[in-house]
Amino acid sequence: MRNNSVIGWLLATPLSLVLLVFLVAPIAMIIVVSFWGATEWSIYPAFQFDNYQFLLTSDVTYRVFLNTFKYAAMTWVFTLLIGFTVAYYLAFHIRSLTWQIVLFLLCTIPFLTSNIIRMISWIPFLGRNGIANSTLISMGVIDEPLEWLLFSDFSVILAFVHLYTLFMVVPIFNTMMRIDKSLIEAAADAGATGWQTLWHVIIPLTKPGIMIGTIFVVALVMGDFITVRFMSGSQSANVGRMIQNDIGLLQYPSASATAVILLITVLLLIGTLLRFVDIRKEL
Repeated sequence: MRNNSVIGWLLATPLSLVLLVFLVAPIAMIIVVSFWGATEWSIYPAFQFDNYQFLLTSDVTYRVFLNTFKYAAMTWVFTLLIGFTVAYYLAFHIRSLTWQIVLFLLCTIPFLTSNIIRMISWIPFLGRNGIANSTLISMGVIDEPLEWLLFSDFSVILAFVHLYTLFMVVPIFNTMMRIDKSLIEAAADAGATGWQTLWHVIIPLTKPGIMIGTIFVVALVMGDFITVRFMSGSQSANVGRMIQNDIGLLQYPSASATAVILLITVLLLIGTLLRFVDIRKEL
């Protein structure tokens, strides 16, 4: 038993060192720097709460966080609807395993290109003289170009949904593939309609996948900054943009404090989600 214990520790040591060096140590340094002070031309080591006091007493901070939550919530709703629909179709309407794999791989093709390229590709499509406005005008639907298609919250949410829907499809599809099909047949034999089977059988059994997808999408959206910058035309902001602006101004202590608050917020959200379902069975 002692030899097995020693072997287990030896096997876990390389991964533990990697996590310590590349995860724990950087987070620890960010936390330490968040208590430092800064002037217009220098940063000095200290232990003070000025950065946190400024952030927690500023109206701008709360507005930016609310904007971040708005983006995360709206993106979550649309990615969940699209991801659940796609996963349901692949899991229950495509009978052939080969076609399931082929169609699933088709969903991953956009990820062969950079996120920035896929995001920027919406700009010529949604622009004032872009494809969308030109098509609507030629069809007689509108008389003049729609200004809100680009550089607005609409374009930001659209880009987020485009970028992160697959992170919702994968865990939901994985969970649905594990559902025993005899349960669905039993529900049909008992007289349940399609909607009743979906609501009382499929959705409850898919909750772990939904929670995993939710964690992925919410965490990615709340930490994203480049999408908000480009798709809003720098007219909107989220927490990631606050951190980027502070780094651009060389205000590393303020950026670190904002990052710590964002990390705590995301961890609280994830902790709350994990209380509703045990996702360890899926992992």
